[in-house]
Amino acid sequence: MDRQIPQNEIRRRKLIKGLRVGLPTVAVLGLGYWLLASMTSTEVRRSQLRFSQVERGDIEVSVSASGQVAAAFEEVINSPISSRIIEVCHRAGDVVEAGTPLLVLDLHAARVQAEKQSDQLRMKRLELERQLVGDNTALGAIEMQIKVGEMKVERLRAEYANERYLDSIGSGTTDKVREAAFALRSAELELEQLSRQLSDERASRRAAADVTRLEIEIMAKEADMAARTLGEAEIRAPRRATITQISDRIGSQVSQGEVVATIADLGHYKITAEATDAYAASIETGNPAKVRIGTLTLDGIVSTVTPTSTSGVISFTVSLDNDSIDRLRPGLRSDVYVSNGMASDVLRIANGQYYSKPGKYRLFVLSADGTRLERRDVELGVASMDHVQVISGLNAGEKVVVVPLGALEEKETLEIDG
Repeated sequence: MDRQIPQNEIRRRKLIKGLRVGLPTVAVLGLGYWLLASMTSTEVRRSQLRFSQVERGDIEVSVSASGQVAAAFEEVINSPISSRIIEVCHRAGDVVEAGTPLLVLDLHAARVQAEKQSDQLRMKRLELERQLVGDNTALGAIEMQIKVGEMKVERLRAEYANERYLDSIGSGTTDKVREAAFALRSAELELEQLSRQLSDERASRRAAADVTRLEIEIMAKEADMAARTLGEAEIRAPRRATITQISDRIGSQVSQGEVVATIADLGHYKITAEATDAYAASIETGNPAKVRIGTLTLDGIVSTVTPTSTSGVISFTVSLDNDSIDRLRPGLRSDVYVSNGMASDVLRIANGQYYSKPGKYRLFVLSADGTRLERRDVELGVASMDHVQVISGLNAGEKVVVVPLGALEEKETLEIDG
């Protein structure tokens, strides 16, 4: 026989059933609301924020680049000969004066070669002297023959004239006149041949002497180069500087042209910088530049610009107005701003890590009541070291966050706490 279920038990069972269905639904809805809220709104501490107020003003238009502090000059010293190191006179970090020995190389072979070339040069000069003496002797002999020939011609000319006179008075004969004329003509031809031989011999011997002189000049240059190479093989500092690198393994072999030391002027510095080649037309020699290293700002001028682009980057050098500040060290990273114009009476905000180049950005703007940040699309233009031009998206008087907020950057709205 069925027993009737009490009403309170029925109500209890219905409540349990409703809770089983309702509680998961409420939990899912609550989780969804929390996720939606965390995606669209969250809080940020006021101490994390740095604002820049949108204002009107002028901007000294500049191109930004990354730079590095480098010594004002750095010079590599190469070994002019193949040799081996027999003594190291200084170590890296030493400050040396001009002419100070850095390394001592084994110069025996180089010295022998230099002396050999010097001896060969002296032999060639003696050979030229002997050649000139021989030329003078040979040419003198021909000149003497010419003088004899001239005397012979004069004698035969007198005989010819005499025979013609005798023939005219009937004391001579036509045959004798003809013989005298033939003898005179033969002597004149011989004299002409000797004169031509003297001219040719002079030209030939002059050319031979010129060849020898040219050989002497070549040998003199080679001997001078050998002597200079021998002098350069005494590795010395070309100027007052600091040694930044030196080959210090005694007995090690060095090849001709191998770098054995590097010196630099660590009392004066420059900035080597790189920028995208999109700014190539805006960076020219003579442009003013500002260099920021941490909190230090230095003025300078673009001194050199490479004519070619490598992997989309152009390189240039900035000479500093004050290049001997104690805080400068080789290798320090820097931000470089090259000025190339002026934008007057424009909306501007402070420059910061958020800016890289003209274009569209999404920035957080402080609400009118100052309680939250709202993400907004903004178009930015040219920039200087301190300011960025606002083209659209912001109004004068509004405040913009100019520091990175990490993961919060993806939020659309941020509540300000504190």
